[in-house]
This record gives sequence, C-alpha cells and structure tokens, in this order.
Amino acid sequence: MELKKGGKATQFLGLEINLNNPIICYLYGMGKLDIKQELRALIEKEKDVHVLETIKTLLVKSSLNPILKEKLTSRALKAEEDIREGRVYTREEFEKKLDNRLGL
Repeated sequence: MELKKGGKATQFLGLEINLNNPIICYLYGMGKLDIKQELRALIEKEKDVHVLETIKTLLVKSSLNPILKEKLTSRALKAEEDIREGRVYTREEFEKKLDNRLGL
C-alpha cells in the first residue's frame, strides 16, 4: 500500500488524505527505521506496565495470524467501497435492524 502524492491531498486506499495536517505529514514523512526508533524511545520511557503489555499483545497478535489480518484488511476495504458507493445505513435504520435482529 503506497501513498500517491497529489498536491495538498494524497490518495491512500481510495481515500483522500489531507497533507496540510501536521500529524499526517509527520507520519507520512517517517520511514520504517524512523518509526522503529521512535517506538523504541517511547517504549523505553513508558512506565505503565498495562500499556507495555498492550503493545506487546498487539505486536505478537499481528505477526502470528496472517489469515486474520488478511480477513480484517479485506473487510476494511469492502467497508470503504460500500461507503464510497453509498451503501450505508442511517443511525435510525441501523437501530431498527439491530432491534429486529435482537428481537426487541
């Protein structure tokens, strides 16, 4: 997955990313090594064991189950396509559908 530059905005997975946002620019400009170095520094400073355990769990789970990762990525891409194509529910429609499914 690669970002394609296009003026002040960028296309990523079919979505427009605003490059005027300083956080986006910061993350977009970071390379793999920069991110690893920053993560190491942040982890080194972190004192909350729960945060460290959460990071560990995230990293372990993401590398152990490529099939799950592929499924989730596929679902996310389909959801983005549905949104672009207007295949969405209003809140009221969603609540009614959920109520019907739960038998309420």
